[in-house]
Amino acid sequence: MKQLLVALMMGVFSFSFAQKGPTVIKTKFSKEALSQILEDEEGKSITIQDILNKNKGKIIVIDFWAGWCRDCLKALPAVDLLEKNNPDVHFVYLSLERSREGFNRSLERFDKKDKDNYWFSTGWKNNFNDEIELNWIPRFMVVDQQSAIAKYYAISPEDPEIQTTITQLKK
Repeated sequence: MKQLLVALMMGVFSFSFAQKGPTVIKTKFSKEALSQILEDEEGKSITIQDILNKNKGKIIVIDFWAGWCRDCLKALPAVDLLEKNNPDVHFVYLSLERSREGFNRSLERFDKKDKDNYWFSTGWKNNFNDEIELNWIPRFMVVDQQSAIAKYYAISPEDPEIQTTITQLKK
């Protein structure tokens, strides 16, 4: 009986902390979300709109991650494989590290210095993350060549819909 109670409690505990999917699948970003300011590796401010404008005409995969996130670290090899298998797709890494020092340390530690990296210096709660209902990481999005959202919600780089979406956008 004691084992059954423990199993039930663990199931309830696990379920209550599971990633909840979005209530609405969005296909574009709001003005408020696009005006969200991040910092690049040098500490310069940049908006989501600036990042999208810089990559206009390209398919973009956005990876929300942090070096303290165990699930993010487990996903790193699959992210690297997805990027390797799609050399014509631009990958943008949005970090949810708790500090600039943590951001810089994670880029070094996980060999991401040569990637397109940005940090939410404002923290987890901000206009962009609120707009996309970010409640867990890792999280992945695919943005099309016109900066519209093509794949709104994926929690693993191995989600087959990511590759399917990329393949469809290439046509």
